Amino acid sequence: MIKSLYVRIIFVFFAVVIGSLILTFLIYGKMYSSQFKSFLQETLILSGKTIIQSYVESYPDNQDSLLKGINALPIFTVNIYDNKGKLLHQDDIRKVKRIQLSGKQIQQVLGGGVLRDKAPGKNHSEIVIGLPFQVGNASYALFLSPEISDLERVLAYIFRSQLLLVLLFGSLLILIAAGYIVRPLRKLTHATRQMAKGDFSIRLHTRRRDEIGELTRSFNLMAKELGALEQIRKQFVSDVSHEFKSPLTSIKGFTQALKHKKLDEESRMRLLGIMEAETDRLSRLSGDLLQLSTLEYEHFQLDTRLFRLDEQLRKCVIAFEPQWLAKNISIELQMADAAIVADEDRLNLVWTNLISNSIKFTEPGGKIRVTLELGSECVKVGITDTGSGIPEDELDQIFKPFYKVDKSRDRTASSGSGIGLSIVRRIVALHNGNIMVTSRIGEGTTFTIHLPSG
Repeated sequence: MIKSLYVRIIFVFFAVVIGSLILTFLIYGKMYSSQFKSFLQETLILSGKTIIQSYVESYPDNQDSLLKGINALPIFTVNIYDNKGKLLHQDDIRKVKRIQLSGKQIQQVLGGGVLRDKAPGKNHSEIVIGLPFQVGNASYALFLSPEISDLERVLAYIFRSQLLLVLLFGSLLILIAAGYIVRPLRKLTHATRQMAKGDFSIRLHTRRRDEIGELTRSFNLMAKELGALEQIRKQFVSDVSHEFKSPLTSIKGFTQALKHKKLDEESRMRLLGIMEAETDRLSRLSGDLLQLSTLEYEHFQLDTRLFRLDEQLRKCVIAFEPQWLAKNISIELQMADAAIVADEDRLNLVWTNLISNSIKFTEPGGKIRVTLELGSECVKVGITDTGSGIPEDELDQIFKPFYKVDKSRDRTASSGSGIGLSIVRRIVALHNGNIMVTSRIGEGTTFTIHLPSG
């Protein structure tokens, strides 16, 4: 099996050239052989008429000299028959070649007909022309056949030489062209191997505007995206390690304090409350990781059924009532009655994540608005807050797993893991919907979700 693209290009070139030559011969044979034959026959007829005129004018004294001169030409063979079907001038002119003819063909011309036929013979072409003429009261027949065997050999030699030159120069040019085509692919292969070793900083420069240039630019974009994702992964590992380590350290320390120290009931309950909060934090993080892993599973199936989306949104807002009341946040609901077929539990995760984020990042005394609009083919849900906002250059990053906009905030129990929005986008995508976000620093953020209504 040929594995090299360079070698394959060479083989394809030769296959195309050989195939083209074969097709050319076939098409030429079909299209031009009959035209060439007709052209040659008409030329022979005109030449035959000229010979007849010269023969009649030279009769009766100079026929032999005339015919000898004509047959000395390397192009034609000329035979003249009398009215008895006898070849004339055969004895006197030894060099006259005999065109192989049947008696029927000779009689046809002597009878006044014009012959366009074949005369097989290794020294003659297949074309033969017969023309009748008269000298006095006697009938004669003139037959001409072109001798083009030598010409054919010369033309064949020239054609073969041209073909060899075409193959030679074509091969040299295709070797150069193939190298030009394959060179950037070899660079891409080398760069891919480097990237497989973990080097995402590699970039390839190109000025090409063709498919290979587009492939190179796509590779650079992929390397950039993978590099960014690798940085996010490393940051996530660091964050998760810290977030797991911190509560575990706290729980261990408080456990030792409870075992070895005498505490009053108030202190003991305070420590137990902290341990419970840290345990809840670990539980939420583990649950988010498991949820994202489940949603990314290739064969994951939604459990769809008909339910009221507006009622689900109201229940979700009510469930967070202690949080938004504690921050004195006002909630505005503008929802149309809407029933959709979807996975109710999964969509509840979407609203839970989005509303909890809005509450978390909205300052006390702020406002959150939840809207639901019903269209002809889809429903539109909007969740708008007056929180701190998201930088514009990070809007396309927030849905990536483990990404956090505010990397400097404290890792408290209320701090997220950075995978909630990844879960949201995946659930929306599984429902064949889409999610968009708009935000301005200091003014707030709006998440807009479109879901099929059917």
